[in-house]
Amino acid sequence: MDLNMGLVEELRGALPHEGGVLTDPELLRSYEHDEADLVPYGTPSIVVRPRTTGQVSAVLRAASRHRVPVIPQGARSGLAGGANAIEGAIVLSLIGMNDIIDIDAENRIAVVQPGVVNAQLRRAVAAKGLYYPPDPGSWEQSTIGGNVSTDAGGMCCVKYGVTSDHVIGLEVVLASGEVLTCGRRTAKGVAGYDLTSLFVGSEGTLGVITEITVRLRPAPEPSLTLVAVFDTFPAAGAAVSAIVGSGMQPSMLELIDRVAMSAIEAYRPMDLPTTAAALLIASVDSGGQAPDDLDRISAMCRAAGAADVFVASDPAEADALLAARRLAHPALEHFAAHLFPLGGGIMVDDVAVPRTRLVELIEGIERIATEHGVVVATVGHAGDGNLHPIIVIDRSDPVSLAQGQKVFDAIMSLGLSLGGTSTGEHGVGLLKRDWLAREIGPTGLKAHRSIKAALDPDNILNPGKIF
Repeated sequence: MDLNMGLVEELRGALPHEGGVLTDPELLRSYEHDEADLVPYGTPSIVVRPRTTGQVSAVLRAASRHRVPVIPQGARSGLAGGANAIEGAIVLSLIGMNDIIDIDAENRIAVVQPGVVNAQLRRAVAAKGLYYPPDPGSWEQSTIGGNVSTDAGGMCCVKYGVTSDHVIGLEVVLASGEVLTCGRRTAKGVAGYDLTSLFVGSEGTLGVITEITVRLRPAPEPSLTLVAVFDTFPAAGAAVSAIVGSGMQPSMLELIDRVAMSAIEAYRPMDLPTTAAALLIASVDSGGQAPDDLDRISAMCRAAGAADVFVASDPAEADALLAARRLAHPALEHFAAHLFPLGGGIMVDDVAVPRTRLVELIEGIERIATEHGVVVATVGHAGDGNLHPIIVIDRSDPVSLAQGQKVFDAIMSLGLSLGGTSTGEHGVGLLKRDWLAREIGPTGLKAHRSIKAALDPDNILNPGKIF
């Protein structure tokens, strides 16, 4: 790897603080990739860790002059390879830009830098009686900047929506180093094109986000939670369809299948019913109406075939159920390592379909796994029609890798055939470029590329991602 010392010295001049510019090969390797499995990555030539928008601007001006690719990174908790480095690139790590700039309780907004961790913001606004809803499974690790870049979701989306539903303004540094401010701090505003929405979900390909203004809500009422146990996974899906079709708005509606439950129980025992086919976790935060709402959900679960329904006795028990759901990803990584000691791994899918097609998606995933003889665990945000089939593979076995890829592709094809989308919340990154192209078609792809060319004519920002 040839190191451009002129560029290094220029960057050191712009980021003079300790650790602002890294070139040590051992350190560089720790910035190579996010948590997506089986997608390519390279070793960057330089890692920069700015603290201010001005420093980000200086980095991009230098990179543009030298025609060096820049890969924006946050906590690298992504699952699509969107933060993966390419050989010889500059990695621009934003985790040091981690200030909560303002919490305006009266106007119900917060302004943060991109390195603020999701859980940090939620706790800070909760102290003021406010609520920031998006809660990806990695909320204790993932940053707001990364959440915005992928338009992350989470377990509260069924009622409160994804990240884009809460972002109202951005500060973005363009490839040229120019700083763009878009959006607003007002409750409403429609001036000009909606550039804020354009950058949300753009995965670092159009600009580097350096400041984020989010809409807050009043703190919700305390939640009541139940868990319904099902003997078949499609029956759990039917319960979801009934609940959503009734017009109710639960604050959480999550599914966990038997494979995932068994992996979670082995990873961290918590007396989950691992002989059941599926668990449905439902919460409501509708205040005085909550007990009646939970009773209605319980009745619909039983009508759909639930073998049993348990109501959490207190908030601690409800939090434990939520914690179990958040453990699915690490638990299945642990499960794969034990199943295939030489190379166990997982491929995490993220497919969303219209909620009326959820049962068909569930039945199709089970059929595909059986046909190919591959272990697939399924968890997901069932109330959104967004499932995460997790395919267990042996990286050391070419046959296992090939079968895993076939299962991944078959699930993606099924999702699109049901009127769905190739990603509900993880983003496209490297993992789903081909599937995005199929989903949006040639004209859609041309429009995407035209926007990219207009904002990044030299293609230095996260090149090769999304399309």
